[in-house]
Amino acid sequence: MGILIFAVIDARLGYVQFFMGDKLTSWAKDSWSRNIPFEPERGKILDKNGVELAANQSAPTVFVVPRQITDPAKTSEKLAAALNLPLEDVYKYVTKSASMVRINEARKISYEKAKEIRDLNLKGVYIAEDSKRYYPFGSYLSHVLGFAGIDNQGLMGLELYYDKELSGDGGSVKFFSDAKGKRMPDMADDYEAPVNGLDLKLTIDTKVQTIIERELDIAEAAYNPDGIIAIAMDPNTGEVLAMSSRPTFDPANFRNVPQEIYNRNLPIWSTYEPGSTFKIITLAAALEEKKVDLTKEKFHDPGHVEVAGSTLHCWKRGGHGTQTFLEVVQNSCNPGFVELGERLGKETLFKYIKDFGFGQKTGIDLQGEGKGLLFNLDRVGPVEQATTAFGQGVAVTPIQQVAAVSAAINGGTLYQPYVAKELVDPKTGEVVMRNTPQAKKQVISKETSEQIRYALESVVAQGTGKGAFVEGYRVGGKTGTAQKVKDGRYMENNHIVSFLGFAPADKPEIVVYLAVDNPKGTVQFGGVVAAPIVGNIIGDSLRAMGVPPRKDQIEKETTWLDTPLLETPDLIGMSRKELQQQLINLKLDISGEGNKVAAQSPDPGVKIKEGATIRIQMAE
Repeated sequence: MGILIFAVIDARLGYVQFFMGDKLTSWAKDSWSRNIPFEPERGKILDKNGVELAANQSAPTVFVVPRQITDPAKTSEKLAAALNLPLEDVYKYVTKSASMVRINEARKISYEKAKEIRDLNLKGVYIAEDSKRYYPFGSYLSHVLGFAGIDNQGLMGLELYYDKELSGDGGSVKFFSDAKGKRMPDMADDYEAPVNGLDLKLTIDTKVQTIIERELDIAEAAYNPDGIIAIAMDPNTGEVLAMSSRPTFDPANFRNVPQEIYNRNLPIWSTYEPGSTFKIITLAAALEEKKVDLTKEKFHDPGHVEVAGSTLHCWKRGGHGTQTFLEVVQNSCNPGFVELGERLGKETLFKYIKDFGFGQKTGIDLQGEGKGLLFNLDRVGPVEQATTAFGQGVAVTPIQQVAAVSAAINGGTLYQPYVAKELVDPKTGEVVMRNTPQAKKQVISKETSEQIRYALESVVAQGTGKGAFVEGYRVGGKTGTAQKVKDGRYMENNHIVSFLGFAPADKPEIVVYLAVDNPKGTVQFGGVVAAPIVGNIIGDSLRAMGVPPRKDQIEKETTWLDTPLLETPDLIGMSRKELQQQLINLKLDISGEGNKVAAQSPDPGVKIKEGATIRIQMAE
């Protein structure tokens, strides 16, 4: 009997030792262990060229293990002094009945402050690795990037939309202590490394974004508007190259501005009447349906048109008289577009409006997109049809307009706009996710698209969009001037003026939309305010993108306000005496020794404004 009892005991001991040993040890370790968290590094946000737009800064956090603190009063005194906190608050932390306590007022402190606390060598006081979000360019691209909170959680913009991918998984240092909280010297700490978040590479090009930010700052200073919106996009893919608006904010200090400023990304959220930029859609529909011949057909504009008892006016008092339909487009003539709307009929007109993506979200990968507002077809009478044809009575978002006009000029394909290009593992460089162009619909034919590009290029060279003309680049575009609505009524002297431009006109690489809300101290026309700004953006962007200038532009029709353009003469090889004999209305900036012109800038044949300077290098 005794032998049997001992056999049972031996069997049980063997089972516990060999089969349950690891599990029991693990349970024991768990009861002895304390974890100091190591937060993962949030994934960086980069532009398409690898420029960091959102990064991280080391920001450690202080923890205490109350049971390891032998002298709470002295520890509290030293810690309170280092952290500049009330002594009684710190004392509550270090005497709390808990295995481990985070000092909330000591979250995400500076590296220098963490070193100062570490050097105090306070038993039971630990420094956990942590980081905080850092936006190196301040308010730059702020509404697109958004921001992260105190726990590195995305709260707005891309930070929120891709929060899961950017966040990563936390790690820790696990140390072991007895029931009294004292560390067990014979047991080594366990370290579980955090897994950092994925890096997010964007379609944004900082070269273009910087130009847009500059131009918006200049416009804000010049016109003191209620707001400004700008978008640049690759019309052949839907990749957003730049996006900005005013008023803006610094993501690191978002609490310093009202919520309605940081919570509304105006280029995708704002909904308003587009005005004449919408005429591009009516034009595209009329050309695709073969309802008009731009060069052969004539239209007479007396300055107004009667529709179902209502008088609809052209922006030009007295009208444009007899003109071709190409001139109707160039002159942004409202009665001419009413005629195109009538030729199409409401069903066909609204079919194209919907095919171009209006009345629905584009699907861009950003939070808070609006979808605009269209008339219900059964409520569209002759007047509603007429006003829709020239961009009044409908409400659209800026991103809808950019996507739609991109389709009109790129050969007819409507693409879904997007901002995120790739998610990349920062450790291996492996691309985990890649967005590619998403073609939603073929809206019009390539032949129709080609006609639209030509018509809109003529608008810039010879029509209302002359302010956007860029010497050396073929620019197309359309002006827009829309009255704002308040309480169901149009406001006086309060307009959103806009311009939508693209270049090169024969093979577009960039489309730019800009809208200025209620510019002050100026005539409120899209051609006066918005077109020159878009011209600056397009010209500088194309140069930054490495697109070479050309000489095959439609000749610009100048007005008395324009400074005449002169062709730069060929001065290479001329002597100083020959230079003095040149009867040209240009300034010469001569440098270098010698008697012969060795180099000049600009090159011969380039058109520059009368009175501009040619730089000349002399040599023997």
